Order: sequence, then structure tokens, then C-alpha cells
Amino acid sequence: MQSRLNSSFWFGMVGYGLAMALLMVLLRWFQIRFFLFDHSTEIYFGVVAVIFTSLGMWIAHNLSNNVPSKPQNAESVTEMKAVVSQEAIEATGLSRRELEILQMMATGMSNQEIANDLFISLSTVKSHVSSVFTKLDVVRRTQAIEKAKSLKIID
Repeated sequence: MQSRLNSSFWFGMVGYGLAMALLMVLLRWFQIRFFLFDHSTEIYFGVVAVIFTSLGMWIAHNLSNNVPSKPQNAESVTEMKAVVSQEAIEATGLSRRELEILQMMATGMSNQEIANDLFISLSTVKSHVSSVFTKLDVVRRTQAIEKAKSLKIID
């Protein structure tokens, strides 16, 4: 009789424990389900924000690999002098500084940017630009650059 009481006791306890576990799982499932329904808009916007942030980071990473590592400046201007025609430079009578300023003009730099890079005043740059125009027999920056390229003074 004692073993029968023991086995029915354990059978009841295990059944009661399983029923409680099933009830807890069911309640937890309902709690999560209602949480998702109550906050579905916030969760949706959060997921979209994470997706677009990740996409933006990926695009920025891929675009940054195509950017040249060294910007065009005075050091690269002196390196480019090796591929230009020395005879054309001598024929036009351009000084070293005028050639340097012409090369910087060809990169699209303004007079103020040239002055800042070379540590000279703006009026000095304007004087050099005017001298370049006279020696190349042009009146505009674009004409000067075009003529210098055709003469192989700049690349």
C-alpha cells in the first residue's frame, strides 16, 4: 500500500509540474505575442533603421576605397614637372613659380587656395596669374590651361 501511495504521489506531482510548466510556456508565449502587437510599429522602425544604417555603412566603406589617398597639392605639382616638355616651358618664358601656379590652376584651385598652399599673398598669386596669361597670350584661366596642355607644359 505504501508503494502505491508513493507512486501515485509522484505521478500527481510530475503531472502537476508538467501542467504548470505548460501553463508558464503558454503565458510567456501570450506575453511575447501581446508585446509584439503593442509595440509592432516601434519594432518595425527599429529594424528598418538598423537595415539602413548597415547599408549606409557598407556604401560609405565601398566609396571610401575609391578616394585617392593623397590630394593634389604643391608636392605633387613638382613631381609632375618631370613629364612636361622643357622646350615648351623655355619657349613661353614661364618661371618656376608661374608654372607651379599654372599647374595648381589646372587642378581647379582658386587664387585664394593657391595663396594658402604656397604661403604667399593673394595679390602675389594674382600677379603671377596675370603674368601667365600674358606669356601664354590668353585672357581666361580655362584658355591658359587648354593652351598649356596643348603645348605639353602641364599634364
